[in-house]
Amino acid sequence: MSLQATLDAFKADFRAGKPPYNAPPEIHPIMERATLELIASGQATRALKAGDKAPAFVLNDAHGKPVSSTELLKQGPLVISFYRGVWCPYCNFELKALQATLPAIHEAGANLVAISPQIAVNSLKSMRNNQLEFPILSDPHNDVAMAFGLRYTLPNYLVELYKKLKNQLPAFNGDDSWTLPIPARYVVAPDGIIVYAEVNPDYTHRPEPEELLPVLQRYSIA
Repeated sequence: MSLQATLDAFKADFRAGKPPYNAPPEIHPIMERATLELIASGQATRALKAGDKAPAFVLNDAHGKPVSSTELLKQGPLVISFYRGVWCPYCNFELKALQATLPAIHEAGANLVAISPQIAVNSLKSMRNNQLEFPILSDPHNDVAMAFGLRYTLPNYLVELYKKLKNQLPAFNGDDSWTLPIPARYVVAPDGIIVYAEVNPDYTHRPEPEELLPVLQRYSIA
């Protein structure tokens, strides 16, 4: 099953309130309103795109070790996945799909990192729950996400809903700003230029990982 088919099936079960989700029906219009407003804002169209220079960054992995994009790019192309956090089921499905594609990514001479605003303990949980073999990097305050044009602030009505659902982003992220990155996936060539960009303000839609492979093979320095 493709990644998007998996996400669509989950979304259908979630909206239907099937166990184990048991989601109250009144939450769906609120979440959908926030997504539509983010789409209408046009922020995704203003995020960095293919042809732009990628901002360099150094972020800590789940074990507190600094990871430098500049150093990774010396080895070949770099795949960067921005995701919302361990609490987001759509993100976890995407991480698993990227893990399944990891051998092909490495075979193409590339590296993969995922970036979220969550603190290290939650990145470790992401890695453990999804059996990941690539680094999960913590982006405090979504600063790197902002450099890519992805950081946005949740509207007040969505903050109140998250609080009711016990989805306390300040605790997950160690930051009380209630900001998130728009989910995005980039390929950066060894010269630092973005050669693939997929930014979607609808977090229930994610590109298939296999789309990356022809791009990676084109820019491999192996």
